[in-house]
Order: sequence, then structure tokens, then C-alpha cells
Amino acid sequence: MANLTELEMLEELRNFDTPSITNVVATYPQHPLCLGLYNPWSENWYTDQSIRCMYPELGRTVGYAVTCVYGLPDPNYSRLSFMDVIDALEASNKPSILVFQQKFPPEIAGKVGLSGGNMTSAMKAVGCVGAISNGPSRDIDEIRPMKFQYMLSGVTAGHGAMAIHAINVPVTVGGMDVSPGEIIHMDENGACKFPADKLEAVLANARALQKEEEVRIGALLNAKTAAEVKAIFGGRSYAATEDEE
Repeated sequence: MANLTELEMLEELRNFDTPSITNVVATYPQHPLCLGLYNPWSENWYTDQSIRCMYPELGRTVGYAVTCVYGLPDPNYSRLSFMDVIDALEASNKPSILVFQQKFPPEIAGKVGLSGGNMTSAMKAVGCVGAISNGPSRDIDEIRPMKFQYMLSGVTAGHGAMAIHAINVPVTVGGMDVSPGEIIHMDENGACKFPADKLEAVLANARALQKEEEVRIGALLNAKTAAEVKAIFGGRSYAATEDEE
């Protein structure tokens, strides 16, 4: 795979859905094609059901994480603005995905229509292809033609004053812990992350797993009896290895 650039490898990752990427990143640590990058249950490396894909018709989105934290304005801290976020996106490897954690009081957290059409247009101009947040956003109809993916808790029409509290720090969004520079893969199933230096290994194993599963699923679709199904699985549970039996 040495002849592929990073950008070409990222583009090829779009051939695989996000569950397939999780399978090679950490889901089945005993499987030879799983890299076992995280303990699948104890570490927060993929999103939960608290956020959802807003534009499933766009398919898979892949990019390097840029992070920021939003909250209410603080009279004692006003050093950062959205223009600093734009600078961070421009400085990032491309394509980028903005992962923004919303830290608002519970009574308004569900009413913050944070990133609308103007912000999204600015983000797209500097190479950002999607965004993930633990809160809502707005202008969903306006953003749809931009082909820019969002994963959000939902939508709401308005907001009040808000401020940037930090940029390119570790954040937690939708049950997933993200550090700047990690690679994000997302689709209508959710999002997962992995270290950028594992890009080539993730792609190679995703290719191999896809071939393995195509053979297995093809055989299962032609099976007519429980005995045939058991034979296809070799008498083992799905994704189990001989050592587990």
C-alpha cells in the first residue's frame, strides 16, 4: 500500500461502513484481522445512540479530528472565537472533521442551535467535510445541499450568546473520546475513531475482512439448514477463533 497517499487511503476507507471499521479497530480483539487498539467496552472509541447522522444519504465521511469546546460566555475569559476554530481547521490535515463538545447548563443544552449555515460554509471553505457534536444544531435544510455531514443530538431553531472555551483539546462527544489529529470514520451507524498512524493498517485489514465476510455471507445466504450454517461457521460463534473454542 506504499504507493497510496494518505488522502487516497482516506478516500478508500469510504468504501467500508463504520461497523466494518470498528470490527478491525477493536470490536473483536481475538480475531486475527482486528488490531485491538482499544478494550472494546472500557474505552470510549465510538459513539452511542445519543447522537445521530443528519444526512445518511451522503454515505461515509472520513477525516482528521479538530476539536473545540463551546459554552456560555465567561466574563473572565474571552480569548478565543470561531475565527480561531477556522484557523485550526485550515492548519489541520485534510479533510478535517470538527468535533465540538457543547458544555451548556442542562436547562438550555437542548436548545442550542449552534452551527448553522454561515458557520458550516466557513468550515467547508477550509477543508472541513463534517462535524460531530453532543448537542443540537440548526439550518438543516440550508446545509443539506452543501454535502457536509453532521452527527448531532437533534435540531433546534435558535440560540443565545455562546463562546469558544478551548480549541484542539481532548473532548467527549456522544460517548466517544476524541483527541486532535485522530481519524474519524462516520456514517448512519455512528462514528468511531482511531490513531492516524494506524491508517494503513486499518485499511489493509478492512480490505481483508471485507473479502472474508463476502465469502461467508454468500455461503450463509445459500444455506438451507442449521447444519449448513454451523458448517460455515466451523462450529464456532461469529468472529470467534479456534483458541476460544
